[in-house]
Formats: sequence, C-alpha cells, structure tokens
Amino acid sequence: MPFDIELIYFLVLAGAFLVGCFALKLPVSVSMLIASYLTMLVSGNGLAIRHLVEGSFSFLDTFLVIIAAMIFMRFMTENGGLDALTVVIIKYLRNYPVLLLPMLMIFAMFPGMITGSSTASVLTAGAIVAPVLITLGVPTTIAGAFIAMAGVLGMIAPPINLPVMIIGGGIDMPYVGFTLPLLLLTFPLGIVFSWTFALKHTKKVSWEEISLKLNTKGFEEHGWLLFIPIAALIVLMILGQLVPFLSIGLPLTFLLSAVPTLFIGKKFNLLTTAKNAVNDVLPVLGILAGVGMILQVMTLTGVRGFIVINSLSAQAINPGLIYAAIAISMPLFGAISAFGSSSVLGVPFILALLGQDQIIVGASLALVAGLGDFMPPTALAAIFAAQVIGEDKYSRVLKHLIIPGVFIAIYAILFIIFSRQIRGFLP
Repeated sequence: MPFDIELIYFLVLAGAFLVGCFALKLPVSVSMLIASYLTMLVSGNGLAIRHLVEGSFSFLDTFLVIIAAMIFMRFMTENGGLDALTVVIIKYLRNYPVLLLPMLMIFAMFPGMITGSSTASVLTAGAIVAPVLITLGVPTTIAGAFIAMAGVLGMIAPPINLPVMIIGGGIDMPYVGFTLPLLLLTFPLGIVFSWTFALKHTKKVSWEEISLKLNTKGFEEHGWLLFIPIAALIVLMILGQLVPFLSIGLPLTFLLSAVPTLFIGKKFNLLTTAKNAVNDVLPVLGILAGVGMILQVMTLTGVRGFIVINSLSAQAINPGLIYAAIAISMPLFGAISAFGSSSVLGVPFILALLGQDQIIVGASLALVAGLGDFMPPTALAAIFAAQVIGEDKYSRVLKHLIIPGVFIAIYAILFIIFSRQIRGFLP
C-alpha cells in the first residue's frame, strides 16, 4: 500500500493546532498561525512567509463586511434602537406567546445575522431577551438555551454567514444565491425551537410588570424613528438584489444604514463606539486570517487534495459514510472553531459531494459546523449564555441543547441528501 506523505503533513497541521489550543491555551488564531508555519517547514517549503501573508488576506472582503456590520450593530445599540425593537415586539405580542416567542428568537438571532458571530447575538440581543423570558415564566437554564440556540442559528442565517464564505472561498464559489437556502435551514428551526423551549412555560403578564425588565425610555422619547436605520438596511439590501447596478456592496450598505443613528435617539461618541465595535470583532478577524493561512498551506502541501480523494473513496465504498463523517467530525472540530471546521473539513466535504447542489450543500455544511459552538470544552454559545443568565455551570444550559443539536444535524444532512430535489422547488 503506497504511503501518502500528505497524511504526515495533515497530522502535523492538526496536531500543532490542537496542541496550541488545548495544551498551550493559545488563541485559536495564533494556533492556526503556528500550525500553518510548522506544516510549511515539515513539507520542505521553508520560510515562505508570503504564503501566510497571502492566506491571511484571502478573506479581506469578509473582514470589511464584518467590521461594517459590527459598527452598524454597535450604533443601533448605543442610540437605543435595539432596546426599542424589543419594546415593540413585547408590547404588542405579549398576550400571544405563539407569535411572541418566534419573534423573540428572530430578534435574538439578528446580531448574529448581520455580524456572522454567535457571541454577538448572545451578548447583545440575547442579554435583552433572557430577562424577558424569565419574567414570562421560562426557567433560567432554558432561557439560556433559548438565546444560545438563537446565537448559533443567527450565525448561520443570512445575510452574513462566515462558514459559507469560508467554504466558498476554498472552492472559488461566490457568496451568491445563499439567502433562501439559509433561510430554510435556520428560520423554521428557530420557530420550532422557540416553541419547544419556552411555550409550555410561558404565562401572560401585564405590560406594567414586564416593562420593568425593559429599557423603554428611548422608544417613549423617539418612537418609530429609531427603526429608520433598520428600514434603510432592508431597502438597500433589497435594491441590491432586485436592481444589480444599484448594489453598493455590503460594507457600504451597513455604513450608510448606520448614518441615521447619529441623528436619531440617544447621543453617543462616534469614534469611541466605532473603535469598540472593531475591538469586538478582532478575535473573529484573527480566526479568519488563520483560516486563510491554513487553506493556503493545505493547498500548497497537497493536504486538501489528499482529504478530497479519501473522502471520495469513502463515499464510493459506502455513500452513507460521508454523511456520518459530516455529522460527527464537523461539530467536534467546530468545538475549537466553527470557522476552522468549515475550512479544514467543510471544503473537502463539499468537493467530495460534487453532483449535489453546491449552494445547498455549502449552506448545510455551515449549519453543521455551527453546532461546534455547542460542543465542550469551548461551547462558546452555551458558556456566554450561562454568563448572561448568571449560571455558574454552563453544563446546565448545555443539557437542553443536546437533543436539538442532534435534530439540527439530521435536518442539515437531509438537506444535503435531497439538495437537488430542494433546488427544484426554489425559485
């Protein structure tokens, strides 16, 4: 049996990455840098730093989108727009829990939808939603599971999905045509889980009681004007889709939509808020730079081709093996980083599934990778959700996410298996 040197390179890459993350407790981005560098040395490519530099700039356009989206999110938070949106949802739907709970789920997903970060959802909108759920009668740990789920689904929902962008970047597939598949993969799950988590616990409460948990001052002073930035964002995005020559790109769309926040609502310091927004996303940008380096090195050393060929071989022997591998390996690797899982495993898997609808497969793989934010020991979504609700042990939140996580994996795999049939029903 011939020996594959690429296997050694892959083991060096994966081993160095794991040692950096778990043994040395280094940031994920730094571990990716070290793993990429060591793999280049072992493969005989020496000090070819240019490959690391080129790789780190692979997602430059994505960097701009994330920074602009986080600035928009921060401005909306500072001027009171995010609080006002919560007030409106709860004030008018509090007596209709079947409608209220899905709206709270979508609201909690919103920051992740425009930043591509589950953490952003949990720590911003999730921190607003959790006390409301508890006031409605939802147990504390279940409220934590609710916002953790919103974080992961928001990270995968459109318009910004970083795992899909990473997978697409690895196979030169543009980030076009993903909106509807991503909506089908996330919004039905969000609605169902909002009911399964909280509906049986929800009780009717008076506006006087629940308003004590909300910051109503901004909406009382400025009313519906606070929603002009969100309306501008929606209009610009729709125009960009319907009239392509009017498309100005997502970074400029977010920045222009943020302009009204400077004149409406609570006043805030523009430069300080923008600086804080960039600081918030620096860890994510670092991980994306590291992912770009790993993709570059995997291509340089032949590791990517090695994984693809073996994935195709496994599929030829037993087509079910690749689906089992996706459902198991991507969430496990995602425990380190959903972005790393998308690059190291998502790219080879989508190449191994040629013949299926690539857009739906890429979106589904991103959903499976997102489950990594539920996986210990990192379990970012669960850990931050536990912090928001004041729970010391995140395992008490995580236990409510095990069965939903399995359901999500099955749901995504079914989308992959029937991707061509699903494509036939889409416009």
